[in-house]
Amino acid sequence: MLTELSPLIAATAQWLTRAYPASGGALAAALCEVQARQAVTVAACLRYPTRTDAALVALAGPGGSARLDWVTGADAVGGAHTEDSAWRTWVDEVVASWAASLLTDPELARQAVTKLTRGPEPLGTPAEFRRLTEPGIRDRDAAALLRHPDLVAPVAELHLDHLLDRLGPDQALIA
Repeated sequence: MLTELSPLIAATAQWLTRAYPASGGALAAALCEVQARQAVTVAACLRYPTRTDAALVALAGPGGSARLDWVTGADAVGGAHTEDSAWRTWVDEVVASWAASLLTDPELARQAVTKLTRGPEPLGTPAEFRRLTEPGIRDRDAAALLRHPDLVAPVAELHLDHLLDRLGPDQALIA
């Protein structure tokens, strides 16, 4: 299933790290990217929990970053759409919103990772998502903008209710 979602995960993580860049050099950029990728992977697997869901989004496409660019103001500065921005068509707005929510709320991130790692087709182990669920000081410093609740709120709040519904105790992990 992750194979079908890999373009979506890569593009959405790239969008997050461009919208909320790392502060402090190459190591910080790498740590920020790992955290974004972990959050996007969890969010994408929650959003598209079955192989059929993943195949359908791979076939139809996720929708692109236009609304996210508008919400964050990236469309106003002229840097949102350049000749090399075809990857933006693979950005998934809901996945980006859910990932932003997970990055700013460690308890919510732990709930999401627990749901995925204990499901019928486990995504992995909680330890594999440690930078998302238990970020160290270096992780937090590197992704200070990406994890800042006030800065990320416009994106995180777009689809937070749907994420909370998906993580609810009575909700099956089927879209």
